[in-house]
Amino acid sequence: MSKDSKKIILTNQPSSSSSSSLGTPLPINNRFTPLSPFSSRPRSSTPISVRPPYSSRNNTNRGHQPPGRLGLPVIGQSIGLLRALKADRVEEWFQQRITNHGPVWKASLFGYPTVVLHGPTANKFIYTCDGNLLTNTQPPSISRILGSKNIIELSGNDHKRVRTALVSFLKLEVLKQYVAKVDQEVQHHLLTHWHGKHEVQVQPLIKILTFNIICSLVIGIERGPKRDKMLPLFQDMIEGVLSVPINLPFTQFRRGIKARKKLVPMILHLIREKKEALKEHNQQTDPHKDLITSLLSICDDHSSKTMSEEEIIDNIITVMVAGYDTTSVLLTFLVKLLANNKAVYSAIVKEQEETARSKAYEEALTWEDLVKMKYTWRVATEMLRINPPVNLSFRRAKQDIEYGGFIIPKGWQVLISASMTHMDDSIFKDPTMFDPTRFEKHAPSPPPFSFVAFGGGPRMCPGTELAKIETLVMMHRLVTRFTWELLKKDESFKRVPMPEFDHGLLVQLKSLKETMNAAI
Repeated sequence: MSKDSKKIILTNQPSSSSSSSLGTPLPINNRFTPLSPFSSRPRSSTPISVRPPYSSRNNTNRGHQPPGRLGLPVIGQSIGLLRALKADRVEEWFQQRITNHGPVWKASLFGYPTVVLHGPTANKFIYTCDGNLLTNTQPPSISRILGSKNIIELSGNDHKRVRTALVSFLKLEVLKQYVAKVDQEVQHHLLTHWHGKHEVQVQPLIKILTFNIICSLVIGIERGPKRDKMLPLFQDMIEGVLSVPINLPFTQFRRGIKARKKLVPMILHLIREKKEALKEHNQQTDPHKDLITSLLSICDDHSSKTMSEEEIIDNIITVMVAGYDTTSVLLTFLVKLLANNKAVYSAIVKEQEETARSKAYEEALTWEDLVKMKYTWRVATEMLRINPPVNLSFRRAKQDIEYGGFIIPKGWQVLISASMTHMDDSIFKDPTMFDPTRFEKHAPSPPPFSFVAFGGGPRMCPGTELAKIETLVMMHRLVTRFTWELLKKDESFKRVPMPEFDHGLLVQLKSLKETMNAAI
């Protein structure tokens, strides 16, 4: 897929001096100057500040709302944005409105009036601002389907408490021991779904793989009918996560709600089974056996359980939805890239063959093996820059906020788009070009909060290291066992809300082992 038509003209970069004050509530006299999106120079007097809530009877005293229009109630511009996402033209959709209105503008999206912000300074404001200014309230479709207690929805102390609990399992020190388990899932998957096949649809198969890995590590369900029953429910939930929140028959939103209702009792049953197992073994069960067991084992300083059943359910669903779709999107784009870019393919094969030569054919990979795959991960990082799986991040104004000379009214959504900084040619030179050298150790680092594929600050995705492990293990096994060619050279994709290839990325597959045997 070419992104040649998607050059973004923003130049909104935070300087070290101006951006350091974000993240705490600012009084009127404490000015912060976001940079202009059309100039590298800061504005002279454009503060972020907090104003008292305005009365509906005192509108003459209100500050100016951002330019733009809200449109029809509930629907607003949601359908237009969804169409742009499905056509992979979201940068153009945003850029058109920046051209018309500037870097701060309003719309009505997914049921709420929304202020849209652009640039690294805006990203930092969103990702580091504390709960006094912004809450992490998501559009109704997200909160209704993932649950109101999920980590995406939480702010302040609740977010910190739940994040600490999740990170206790998802931190690198714990995940290192699961590299072999991930590798086992990958090898079984390739043997079952890829070997012996001449044509495969890559994206649906990789989704099955990431779902199986998540099931094993997160909820402790091994292969079998339980996994098979959950898979279609997750697919329906994901389609409903970013949809117009109209709860009518045959809508994506209704299907997502129904899928959640079926899934919750299944997860609750697992939670209670694992509770009993912990009691039976007098809390001696390995707390890192899976994420549910880990969350059930965490206590505070007073020996009280840190998370309720409702919180565990909502966050298990959130981790599974996120892990199922985001990593599969990255891997699918990498498969397409390696079919089209022979230089990158050859460099990755060279790196992976060095690891393969030191091990038996099916010998499990270790964390030490993955550490050596530096070029492969730089390629993956550059792919995340060009095609971030999660493009949109939402917050909700807890009180009236002045930003860039405009008022963000209390209760309104605030939205940023990752790709608008990822494709900014003032931050990343020739942004439509695929260039993994951008992320080399000695290359200049991009400005803070300009690369936000995994979020940023205290909102950094807690599953980043797991995604890295899955990606490196799968790429190693793919390039050392198969070669492939695209059967549809220009196969396009749409975002629904994650990128979905029109034909699942159809490839012609050749087994390297079979090719070697035939040559002998």
